[in-house]
Amino acid sequence: MERVRQALRSGEWLTRERTRMVAVAVLLASAAGFLYLVITATGGVDLQGRPIGTDFSNVYAAGTYVLEGNFQAPFDSVQQYAREQAIFGEATQFYGWHYPPYFLFVAAALAWMPYGLALLVWQAVTLGLYLLAIRGILKAFAPEGGARASADPLWLVLALAFPAVLINIGHGHNGFLTAALLGGGLVSLDRRPLMAGILFGLMAYKPQFGLMIPIVLAAGGYWRSFAAAAATAALLTLATTFVFGLQVWHAFFAGAEFTRTVVLEQGQTGWHKIQSFFAWARMWGAPIPLAYAIQGAATLVLAIASAWLWHGKAPYPLKAAGLCLAAILATPYTLDYDMMVLAPAIAFLAADGMARGFGPWEKTALAALWLVPLVARTVPQATLIPLGVPAMLAMFVLILRRAELPLAVPTAFSAATIKQSHRE
Repeated sequence: MERVRQALRSGEWLTRERTRMVAVAVLLASAAGFLYLVITATGGVDLQGRPIGTDFSNVYAAGTYVLEGNFQAPFDSVQQYAREQAIFGEATQFYGWHYPPYFLFVAAALAWMPYGLALLVWQAVTLGLYLLAIRGILKAFAPEGGARASADPLWLVLALAFPAVLINIGHGHNGFLTAALLGGGLVSLDRRPLMAGILFGLMAYKPQFGLMIPIVLAAGGYWRSFAAAAATAALLTLATTFVFGLQVWHAFFAGAEFTRTVVLEQGQTGWHKIQSFFAWARMWGAPIPLAYAIQGAATLVLAIASAWLWHGKAPYPLKAAGLCLAAILATPYTLDYDMMVLAPAIAFLAADGMARGFGPWEKTALAALWLVPLVARTVPQATLIPLGVPAMLAMFVLILRRAELPLAVPTAFSAATIKQSHRE
């Protein structure tokens, strides 16, 4: 038992060969499972009566309303469900539209295409953006300018095999886009602050993941990026109001009430699917006010810790990874496909580990963070034991500890690269 503990503490068990073997196995199993789902589908509907891409059906249905000029209909659950039934059959499940009006632009563009083609284009384009962000992180922050890490095909296998990838593809969701915007913004922040601000501002399409961004930008003194993000969100709001009308915002806030009460507070989606402190508390029987209090306290602590991290002299990859984790932990409403946000965090932490060495438990925690989307839904569904939030919280605590520890720096890691990974 002591030998196992030492292996987990040191991370010596996480060899390159073992990492590659697990990643390839997960990738092949995921590809086989999705291929089976597609092959056995009839008319775009799988054996369980769900449209291929499940949640993407609500995006497509909303887009058809936009093309007809009925901009408020997607926010009305009755009208939205009627359109989904008209497209996918009366037996289809209801997939609600929970996005701000900004996302209607994307929905309308996709609705110009047949459903299958729209789903393929959406997933292929956003997957490509996600992979570019991960490669950009490794090139910028891995040792020796990242040339070796980004040229090594193992990073691509790990990025594609990351279990949240399959979940996101299966749901036809937007986790790739969220990971690309957040990861791309973080990798651009020092060198291209205006571009970073624009990418952060575009995250307004999923505002619950932007709670921590203004806090860390202010704490780190990134005022140009702060201004660019605010301007981008403001321009998006003006453009949306101009195109879709002021009434679309009234429809959105009315629809948000349904999302808050039915999906989040009553847990109709399933507590095991929602990866938050709030859902954890509700799953264990906490009343709604107490669950909100727990989530609020956690969010406050995360905000204070993130401000401390970004105001200090910690290596930049730690700050970036901390923001990714804080972003997903700070909101009560995040599902397992949203754990795509963990991918840039893992890339930043891997780059920092390659540069400065890993501390106790860090390799094991990083492996757990990579694996947790695979079981974050199924284990609590069967046992009521949450794994997603504890794994993310443990990694966040290790980041805070790592920010204070002087770790050994490999000799091959040049002083110029160290300077690049810090923001003095």
